[in-house]
Order: sequence, then C-alpha cells, then structure tokens
Amino acid sequence: MIETFLEFPFLRNTLFTGLLIGLIAPLLGTFIVVRRLSFIADGLSHVTLSGVAFGLFLQKKYALMLVSPFYTGIVFTILGAIVIEYLRGVYKAFQEIAIPIILSVGVGLSVIFISLANGFNTNLIDYLFGSVSAVSKSDLYIILSISVIVVTIVVFFYKELFALAFDEEFAHASGIRTRTIHLLFIVLTAMVISASIRIVGVLLVSALMTLPVAASIRIARSFKQAIFYSIIFGETAVIIGLISGYYLEIPPGGTIVMTEALILLGTIMLKKHVHFLKTKG
Repeated sequence: MIETFLEFPFLRNTLFTGLLIGLIAPLLGTFIVVRRLSFIADGLSHVTLSGVAFGLFLQKKYALMLVSPFYTGIVFTILGAIVIEYLRGVYKAFQEIAIPIILSVGVGLSVIFISLANGFNTNLIDYLFGSVSAVSKSDLYIILSISVIVVTIVVFFYKELFALAFDEEFAHASGIRTRTIHLLFIVLTAMVISASIRIVGVLLVSALMTLPVAASIRIARSFKQAIFYSIIFGETAVIIGLISGYYLEIPPGGTIVMTEALILLGTIMLKKHVHFLKTKG
C-alpha cells in the first residue's frame, strides 16, 4: 500500500506532507496541552477557514487563480495568532477570553466569504475535511519550510518554551522574555494549524495536536518522553489514516482522527491494566 503512495506524484506529496504534519503537530501540541491552551487550535482553525474562504472568494469573483486559498489561510491564521496575543494583553485578568473572541470572528468572516463565493464547492470541502489529492508540490515545499522553522525554533528555545509551559510566572522571574516567547509560540502554532488543513482539514486539525498528546501523557514518564510518544502516535495515525482514507475513498481527516482516538483508547486501557496488575500484585 505504501508503494502505491510512492508511485503516483500526488499521493507521494500527500504522504510526505502527512509525515511532516505528523511530526510538527504533536510536537507543538505537547506544549499546548501542558499550558492548558488546547482550545487555541480550535480558535485558530476557524480563522484559517475564514482565510480559505477569502481565497476561494477571490478566485471565484475576481478570477485571481494565483491566490491560493491555502496561502490566504496561512496569512489569516498568523494574523489571528497576533490578534490573540494582543487581546491577552488587553484582558490581562481574563486572558482566555481572547480565544472565543477570535473564534467568533473567524466563524463570522467564514460565513460572509462563503456566502459571497456562492456557497460550498468541492474545493472548500477538501479544506474542511482534508484530501489525499489536494496537496501540490508547492504546498509540500511550503509545509516543509514550516516544519524546518518549527523544529529549529523548538530546539533552540526548548528551555524557554519548557519553562513557559509549566510556570509562566517563574519563567518571567527567571529573566525569560515571556511575552516574546509566547508570541513566537502562538505564531508557530498558527503556522502548524494552517499547514495541517491540507491533510486533516480545518474542522479536525485540533485533534491532530491534542489526541496524540492525550495518549502519550497516559504512559510517558517525562516531558521529553511525552513529546516522543505523541510524535510516534501522530505519525502512526497519519499513515494509517491516509492509506485507509484513500482505499475507502473518504476524506483522510476522519480516518486519521479515528485512528488517533483508537490509540488514545488503547493507552487508557493499557494504563488501567498496568494499574490493576500492580494493585493485584
């Protein structure tokens, strides 16, 4: 089955893109879950949808075919991340309100642009739920660039991101520029979310950043181990989901998420079984 994906260029692009997303989404997702910011993926994914809808609107109404909805989605998501960080500064006592605000605006803009573009079409469905045939070579190169940026920054700023994830006040007291690091982190999250929509779609992208992490923290004994396991689970879900989605002729987003859900269920059952054996022993 893997040979089939490697034989055809469009499937090869999809497989390589999926492997990249399976790496960077759980990588950042581990920091997101630990910081209790899981809903930020949902908020930014709706902003991505508004960017995609805007791109489709430009293509349909003004024949701007060179303006890819994928690229407008990336731009909108990064801008949305910056706005979230700004709102966190405005509402210092209620920082979590920034996410539902940006989510609501994203949904509102999506409805407007979809309506102006005369409703749903096949392209929009691909962006909503992912597609095994929608990834072009240029998309692959963009996602590869995003992956390199994400991995490089996480490696170089790992200590700062780690400190910020577990205790923001301590990180600030230690001399870490928490505002700058958080802005960098949220922009990276926006880039990963916008990159992931090609494979899992806008509506399911948050699952790719949280479910593998939820599974890994059930069995991991350290933060680095949680990152490692979440990446393994993410890659496994992407490979199984893409292959099964292709042969079942359904969008891969659903099969990837359901694979992740099964992995999560497996880790929960494994944890309970180990606890039962220890108790019995």
